[in-house]
Amino acid sequence: MTLLGISGLAVAYPGRGWRKPAFQALHDVSLDIREGETVGLVGESGSGKSTLGRAVLGLAPISAGSIRFDGQDITRADRRERRRLASDIQVVFQDPYSSLSPSLTVGEILSEPLRVREGSKRDARARISEALQLVRLPQDAVDRLPREFSGGQRQRIAIARALVLEPRLIVCDEPVSALDLTTQSRVLELFVEVQQRTGVSYLFISHDLSVVRVMSHRIAVMRHGRILETGTAAEVSETPQHPYTRQLLLAAPVADPTQQAARRAAYTASRTADVGDAGENR
Repeated sequence: MTLLGISGLAVAYPGRGWRKPAFQALHDVSLDIREGETVGLVGESGSGKSTLGRAVLGLAPISAGSIRFDGQDITRADRRERRRLASDIQVVFQDPYSSLSPSLTVGEILSEPLRVREGSKRDARARISEALQLVRLPQDAVDRLPREFSGGQRQRIAIARALVLEPRLIVCDEPVSALDLTTQSRVLELFVEVQQRTGVSYLFISHDLSVVRVMSHRIAVMRHGRILETGTAAEVSETPQHPYTRQLLLAAPVADPTQQAARRAAYTASRTADVGDAGENR
């Protein structure tokens, strides 16, 4: 069953004089996410992938197209409707250092989202306890401040904050890019484990195809505000159809330094060829 359906979506930011002209960030984007599915959205910086996530969250100016959640049109949902949707659609941001208030305890941070939903204090405590269990943090974390935790643990707190409302969809915007490789791997494993236990769906946004293919059921490749290619994780990562997807694969980091050097050389060559082809087609 389709949980999120995006059809013909366009996002345009208005200009502010000659210093900041109008900008079309998304062009005719269509994408769907099914119940319990992870769709990876991958592309380089400025490709429009985070803008798509912001559009789903109601934070980007949609100029055309539609977004449907569980069959309901939420394209231009008002503030009251967005408040209700907060129980179903949550977000995990890139930087665990800046996304958590340093002056609040973990318990206070996890309590904030629960204000959108009525319930007793006992219910809130139960939900916080369950969220901490899901992300494998100790129960006494509720009395501690974010600065007392490592970067990976802070991201687990951010994930717990998203989970506390029992959402059906989480927009994950570069959620591991600020972490070292070892911690990245552990947090990715956590995302998979949480999905298996709760059935939550993910829109997983990243510039790194090697990260996206680890946990995605399907992958969409974006560039210049357009979807260039979609397919299963195996199809996109093993038999990419678009030249840009092949460039992303070559640019993806690997553990072997020799293999990484060869990949970077091949990536540079492919970028040079791409520029040359673009010049000939002008």
